[in-house]
Amino acid sequence: MKISARNVLKGKIVEVTKGATTAHVRIDVGGTIVTASITNEAIDDLGLVKGMAASAVIKASDVMVAVD
Repeated sequence: MKISARNVLKGKIVEVTKGATTAHVRIDVGGTIVTASITNEAIDDLGLVKGMAASAVIKASDVMVAVD
């Protein structure tokens, strides 16, 4: 796979929850959970299920940095 996004976080799906039209996919990335909101159709097309390997791909025009 080639993709233009610079932030690709590899992990494992720990939960898939479908709603009326939108689903939430929770991916464990090294102990941190990343949640994606995607369509139910995308869930079906990709065959996403709990336990499978998946990547969270983050594409944003702005990335902020915070410190305490």
